[in-house]
Amino acid sequence: MNQRRIVLLGATGFTGRRVLRELLARGEKPTLVGRNPAKMRALTEPLHADLDVIEADVTSTAGLTRVFDRTDVIVSTVGPFTRLGLPAVTAAARAGAHYLDSTGEPPFIRQAFALNDVATAQGASVVPAFGYDYVPGNLAGALALTKAGERARHVEIGYFLTRVGRGDEARYRSTLRDAWTLTTGGTRASLVGSAVEDAFAYRSPRTGGPARLTDEHTGARLLSFHHAGVTRTALTVGGSEHLGLPESFPHLDSVDVGLGWFGRWTRLVQATTHLAAPLLRTSVMRDAVTRLSHRLPGAAREPDADGRALVIAVARDAARRPLAVTALAGPDPYEMTGSLLAWGASHAAAPGTVLTPGVHGPVTAFGLGALRLGAEQAGLREIGRSATPK
Repeated sequence: MNQRRIVLLGATGFTGRRVLRELLARGEKPTLVGRNPAKMRALTEPLHADLDVIEADVTSTAGLTRVFDRTDVIVSTVGPFTRLGLPAVTAAARAGAHYLDSTGEPPFIRQAFALNDVATAQGASVVPAFGYDYVPGNLAGALALTKAGERARHVEIGYFLTRVGRGDEARYRSTLRDAWTLTTGGTRASLVGSAVEDAFAYRSPRTGGPARLTDEHTGARLLSFHHAGVTRTALTVGGSEHLGLPESFPHLDSVDVGLGWFGRWTRLVQATTHLAAPLLRTSVMRDAVTRLSHRLPGAAREPDADGRALVIAVARDAARRPLAVTALAGPDPYEMTGSLLAWGASHAAAPGTVLTPGVHGPVTAFGLGALRLGAEQAGLREIGRSATPK
């Protein structure tokens, strides 16, 4: 089998530039697709890269269907995904191509998974949210559940920020300032957008029956993580873990994902989200808030360079007693996303690589062993392996 072509959408954006650099460092020669060929060629000149450039409307399903081929690996960094991303993933699924993206938006993840029947029929392997959102949580959750064994019925996953040179990163407590200075304006806009959209969780209904995906607004609950002598709080969010982990661990009764970027302000952020929810039920108000989020001060500034990522997963038994903990630490979310997407694309494009057809989480699509090695190449490694659950 020949090497697959890697097609990169959004190469001129903040995340896309990082993915391109990582692909080139791996010796790949991706084809760049976008509306502005001149801008894409100008991007490649300083990198001394002679790459194919295709002009196409990345928000047109029909246009992208004419570009994509079943032997392609598509990498999309075109966001916000809820507004702009559906044409690319739809075209990839219809073409039978492999697909990865950098989304962190729960509504879009759910839309992507709804394409499972199309992707399976065409032999496409579609893996949305293949970056900091939400590969680390899927990996940490799978490792904790593997350690815990068949007794595990619940898994809780928390995403946190740390900084370089601030002592033991496993003990660093992030602040509200970190949530501002370690993220881009686009990320903060996506957070606001996610807060005003319906999210979801995975759990058994109160009336009984098997666990399933259920509607639940962002910040519906708080999660607590006790690790390395530090207690951290996170508010619940939607993630690909809710859809991906039950594929590999069908005995699960619940999957919870929490965002703990806000430190001691987490409860206040949750309360604000609850108070604002009734006001944001109309599409007019949601659209207004989303537009405002793009105009917040600092929207154009780049994040501080000393950011680090910490992800903690706890596997619990039926009585919610902790059985196993896995903590992963890695580079800042943007560097990690670029590295993960480049590894995933390179791995998927390699001759002989077979990915599971359909729309899947990263564990099911790539396999736990391969995903762990890929994450390590991206700088994401397990820490505190001797930690005792509390």
